[in-house]
Amino acid sequence: MSLKRFMPDNFTCALIAVVAIASLLPASGQTAVAFGWITNLAIALLFFLHGAKLSRQAILAGASHWRLHLLVFACTFIMFPLLGLALKPVLSPLVGNELYLGMLYLCALPATVQSAIAFTSLARGNIPAAICSAAASSLFGIFLTPLLVALLMNVHGDGGSTVDAIGKITLQLLVPFVAGQVARRWIGDWVGRNKSWLKFVDQGSILLVVYTAFGAAVIEGLWHQVPLVELAWLVFACCVLLTFSLLGTHLLGKWFGFNQEDRITIVFCGSKKSLATGVPMAQVLFAGSTIGLLILPLMIFHQIQLMVCAVLAQRYARRPEEVESLDTEPPLVR
Repeated sequence: MSLKRFMPDNFTCALIAVVAIASLLPASGQTAVAFGWITNLAIALLFFLHGAKLSRQAILAGASHWRLHLLVFACTFIMFPLLGLALKPVLSPLVGNELYLGMLYLCALPATVQSAIAFTSLARGNIPAAICSAAASSLFGIFLTPLLVALLMNVHGDGGSTVDAIGKITLQLLVPFVAGQVARRWIGDWVGRNKSWLKFVDQGSILLVVYTAFGAAVIEGLWHQVPLVELAWLVFACCVLLTFSLLGTHLLGKWFGFNQEDRITIVFCGSKKSLATGVPMAQVLFAGSTIGLLILPLMIFHQIQLMVCAVLAQRYARRPEEVESLDTEPPLVR
């Protein structure tokens, strides 16, 4: 049996290298600002190209795929909190009460937007449904997360910059996507003939997100805020939570009879949590508290989910090619 079969692919090796570089040379100061802008531009380009690539019929079908969206919402805002509560007897003694509260906060957050859609695209899932589901999760999470935090942790915030958050999502994701839709009549055929470009944009945006997010976590004291043993247990706890969430989304997608493309979307949109939303929201909800320890589980979980989902996306992408109708025809809405 060839050893090549067990070797990681180039993208996984690139991810490992990016994590190592971010640990040793995290971007800080003006460099971090520059990388943040580059990452935002890469994500905007990703959504512009998807807007140019996808037909109006596919987008409308993705938005109307209500069964998928309800399941993703249930996984994000019901399954995760229930998992957090169910795992309390194990997690609380291992990581301590404050870090366990951070785990509960992690469970209350909305899904990621950029990486969930990028992974869905890389894995050849239902991209229109992923765009609608992930964006809606992030928007509704602005209102649902504070309610869940109040229920799970008995913490009440003092409001929050809801308008700013919605504006950021709109500018970074929706505007480029709409611009791509407008430009589709001129560049749609060219984008369709050069689909390999989308793959590099997907992978490049993921690598940039990993570097900036992991570098920010390192600068925030990822390796110094807790003892090494406690940190190891926290990493283990995040792995357990991610494992249950991935298995749950996978099994629920099968039990409800979704096709392969829809199940991929459910896995990548329903099992992920947003660092970009979680950190600013924590500053409002936990004013006066030790925010660093409360968001440490989120920072670790975020990195693990990126690494694991990157490998999963690559495995999905290697499945045999089928007739993919997402570009031109709407998927079947059951």
